[in-house]
Formats: sequence, structure tokens, C-alpha cells
Amino acid sequence: MSQQQIPVIVLAGFLGAGKTTLLNHLLHSSRGSRIGAVVNDFGSIEIDAMAVAGQLGDSTVSLGNGCLCCAVDVSELDTYLERLTRPSARIDIIVIEASGLAEPQELVRMVLASENPRIVYGGLVEVVDAVEFAATRLRHPELDRHLRIADLVVVNKADRVPGEELRRVLDTVASLVDRAAVVTADFGRIDPELLFDRKAVEERVGQLSFDDLALSGSSPGDADGTAHPHAPEHLHTAYETVSFRAAGGLHPRRLMDFLDSRPEGLYRIKGHVDFGAADPDHRYTVHSVGRFLRFSPEPWPAGDARGTRLVLIGSGIDTTALEAGLDRCRTLPDEGTPEEHTMWGVLRYVPRQDDPDAPADHPYPAEDPEVPDRV
Repeated sequence: MSQQQIPVIVLAGFLGAGKTTLLNHLLHSSRGSRIGAVVNDFGSIEIDAMAVAGQLGDSTVSLGNGCLCCAVDVSELDTYLERLTRPSARIDIIVIEASGLAEPQELVRMVLASENPRIVYGGLVEVVDAVEFAATRLRHPELDRHLRIADLVVVNKADRVPGEELRRVLDTVASLVDRAAVVTADFGRIDPELLFDRKAVEERVGQLSFDDLALSGSSPGDADGTAHPHAPEHLHTAYETVSFRAAGGLHPRRLMDFLDSRPEGLYRIKGHVDFGAADPDHRYTVHSVGRFLRFSPEPWPAGDARGTRLVLIGSGIDTTALEAGLDRCRTLPDEGTPEEHTMWGVLRYVPRQDDPDAPADHPYPAEDPEVPDRV
């Protein structure tokens, strides 16, 4: 588990909601991160500035900023994930853009069921058309179910809806989601930090990249190709970030109680946890999107200071309450040696390993295929 895993995000939404526009925005805003895009409906994709990148064959396009897009049937998904996760591809994030009539739950299950050790589930992002929301629910009642399983809901085209109507849409969406974060967007522009950690912009020589185009004045358009000059400057996304540090260990059971009760709108948790005397030999990388949770133990790096470092990202979250909740997870000086089985709650979310060097006292449990938020 020491190898850095690539998050795989499922991007869903009905026809016209703005999925491709949002994907284009991510490509414009990658700032050095290399995005692999698996497109489940290649005929509809309209990636801006494709002409400068060039096309390589009928189903694969190599883009100037290192993005790689593959037209794919869902049955071929694992094959393309294997290809995109090869070290030679140097991909940092993979986005699966579902077709407008796809069943997102099936794509999520395929990602979670993948045996590719180089990927980790990055969440289900459901894009909703604020203008056509009521009409879409009438045509596609399954939208309500899609919203319930989403980890992040983007209410797109918010700029085209009067304030009172937008509030009604947001209230309805909030009543349908299950703890998902809900953000609004104009032209699919959300802050990529919600989805992935951008790298520093790399110097490039030769072919223009999407970043180059965006910074030189090109602007992303809507799905119909209409340009919006102000697009690169304005993000219609509000979210909050909590950074938490603890020099001592956290109590495993109290931390699991905190994670089990994490509030609505908390989308991502990332970082590493020190469980102190409960497992002094390892630190635990934690990765959470929506309801999905995974811990990955690894030996403490030589020379690294012990401690917990976490970042929590969400929309409409009470940052003060989150900080207070994490503070209550600290191990107290007078608690003494942890009792037996203290780590079992954490180990439920550690992937099963065939590594013979894995500690014998780490009974990695079998996966439960019926539970979507377990590894």
C-alpha cells in the first residue's frame, strides 16, 4: 500500500446537465496534474482545443496537457483502467464520464470491484441541470436514486435560474441526498481542489497545453460550444476546509465514532493518522470521499515526526464543530495501554492484503460486496 494510488472519479448526470463542460473545466484547471478520462459516450464529447492536440486513432485522443481520453464500453472498463494506471502513463487522476443515460451505480460498483491495486475510488459526482431540474425528474424519476448515492452533487447552470427558484432546487436536492456535499456552479466551474490535489504547473516546450490556452485568454464554453469570456476567472463554488494536526496519537474507537457520524456536506478526508500505542509501528493513510472510507497502514518513514495530519473538505459544514470533534479523538495521557481489539474498527476499512510481511496481528477482514462504502 505504499504505492500512491490514483483516484477514479465517476462523473454522472442526465443529457444536457453539463458533464462534458465540467470535464473540460477540469482539463483547463488541472495546473500540472495529468488527467485520464474514460468517456462512456464518446460521440458527445466536445473537448475544447482538440485541434491543437491531435487525434490518435478512432477511440483514443492524446491531449496537450497529458490527458488521455478513451471511448469505452463499460465491459471494457477494467482494461482501460489498467492502461491508464501504468507508470508510463504518469496519470494523476482518472475521470469516468458516464453517458447521459448510464446507470452510475453500476459504474461505481465496477470501480470498487476492480482488482487493480493502483486505483482508489474517488467518489460519484452527479451533475444536475438547475434550469431543467423539475422536468428532468419527471422524465427520469431515477434521478432521485442517483442523488441518494452521490458523494458530491453539482447544481449546474445556477446563473440561469432566478434566486427563489434556485433555492427551491437546492432545497429539493438537499432533501434527496444522503450526506452528499452540494455545490452550485456556472458553466461547470467547480474548484478542482474538491476532487483532486493539483500539482505545480510544469514548464512545457512546444505544443500548447490546456493550461496555456486558458491563461492566454481562451475560455471554456457551454456544451453547445458557446464561449464565456469571464469563465476562467469565476468559480461559483463555496466550500470549507479544515486542517487538523495532533502531535500525539488518536484513539481508534473515538476516531471511528467521529467518522461514522461525519456530517452532511463533508466530501473529502485525507491525510494520515497516528494511533499511538495502539499500533506504534505504523501510520495510517486515510482516504474518504462521501461514504467511502479506506485506511492504509505503512511503516513510519525514517526521520518523520510522529503525529496526525488531516485535511477535511466540504460544503456547508460546521468547521468549529469538526475541529472540536477531532480534538475529542486525542488519546489522553492517563489512558494507559490500549485494550485488546481497540483497532478492529479501523481494520474493517483496511484492504485485504496478500503480503506475507503484513503484521500477523492485523486481521484484515473479508470485503462485504453489499456495502458500498467499504473497500
